[in-house]
Amino acid sequence: MRNKIVLILLLMLSALCSVHADDTPNSRQARRIFNQAYQQVFGEQGATLHYDVNIIGIYKTNGTIWYKGKKSKFEDDKMNSWNDGTTVYTVKKNKKKKEVEIHSAQNNKSDKYSRKFKFEPENFDYSVAEAVGGLMITLKAKKGKKGIKEIHALVERKTYYPISLRVKVAFIWTTVKISNFHSGGITDEMLRFPKEQFSNYKFVDKR
Repeated sequence: MRNKIVLILLLMLSALCSVHADDTPNSRQARRIFNQAYQQVFGEQGATLHYDVNIIGIYKTNGTIWYKGKKSKFEDDKMNSWNDGTTVYTVKKNKKKKEVEIHSAQNNKSDKYSRKFKFEPENFDYSVAEAVGGLMITLKAKKGKKGIKEIHALVERKTYYPISLRVKVAFIWTTVKISNFHSGGITDEMLRFPKEQFSNYKFVDKR
C-alpha cells in the first residue's frame, strides 16, 4: 500500500507537466506553476521528500523517498526499497526471515495498481487560488469522466515546492502531506542497492 500511495503522488505531479487546461488567465497561471513545480520535483537534479499519508482516517503511513530519473529509493517503518530503473530490491523489516525480494521494475505490483489511477490531463478543469500557507491548484473532473474526481495540490507561494496533495477517487479522499522537500543533490550512489550490507540475507527472485 505504501508504494501505491507514493506512486499516486508521483503520477499526479508528473502528469501535470503536460496539462492542457482551458485557455484562461487563471488556468494558464495554474499550468505555469505546475510546470515549474514539475522541474523542481522531477528535473535531472533529482529530489527527496518525506510523506505522511491518510486515507479518510482509516489507513495511515509515512516514509521518505529519494528519486532521480527512473531510479528511486524509499524507507518507512516496515520496509526499504531500491529501484535502479530495471530491478526493484525490497527488504521487509517486520519479517523474521532475512530476505531480499527482487522484482522487475516494469512488472512491479505498484505499476499494475497505478493503471487504475491513470491520469488524463484533458479530463479536468484547472484553477489556482491563494490559500493558507501557499497556492492551491484545483483540478475537477469534467462531467462524465471516470476515475479520479478531484485533486487539490498545495504548493509554496514563492518556490512552488509541494506541501500537500488531496486526491478524490469515488467518495474516498486520500491526503498526502509533504515535508523536508529538497530539490537537487541526488546522486546515483545514494540510490544504489547496497548489496554488501545484505550478504547474509537470502535473495528471492520474483521477476
